[in-house]
Amino acid sequence: MKTLYLVRHAKSSWNDPDIDDFDRPLNKRGKINAPEMAQRMVERGELPNLIISSPAKRARSTAKMMAKNWDYPRQAILLEEELYLCYASTFLKIITKIDDDFEKVAIFAHNPGITDFANYLTETIRIDNIPTAGIFAIQAETDHWKDFDLAKKQFLFFDYPKSRD
Repeated sequence: MKTLYLVRHAKSSWNDPDIDDFDRPLNKRGKINAPEMAQRMVERGELPNLIISSPAKRARSTAKMMAKNWDYPRQAILLEEELYLCYASTFLKIITKIDDDFEKVAIFAHNPGITDFANYLTETIRIDNIPTAGIFAIQAETDHWKDFDLAKKQFLFFDYPKSRD
């Protein structure tokens, strides 16, 4: 079995219009939501043993904050250039290259690609939008990441900061 956690970066700041999109930092709410969502994963007993992130500052920062809560070494986070504002199909390209030693993988990325990919993965669950710091989890009946696309999948959960408000 392989488990995939799709994590949208936490809320980013728009305070400085001169900052390039790639370099936008997290805002105050994002810095609160990221550790909160990581803690919810701990409570579920759902901890990744590999983290892959878009290199954009807001995604990278979210991954680092969550990794800290998971006791995951921040220096072990893999940055994948192609995840920055990618299409849904790019996720599969990245997933097929994951080493089979990793059972649970978290991928930190952006909308609209991350929501589109989540919807691609299941026929029964449809999500209009993965909110910032939202997590979509699915499990695939396979021992090999290269077979993830065609493997039978089971939806595990969808959680986001305001789901408990």
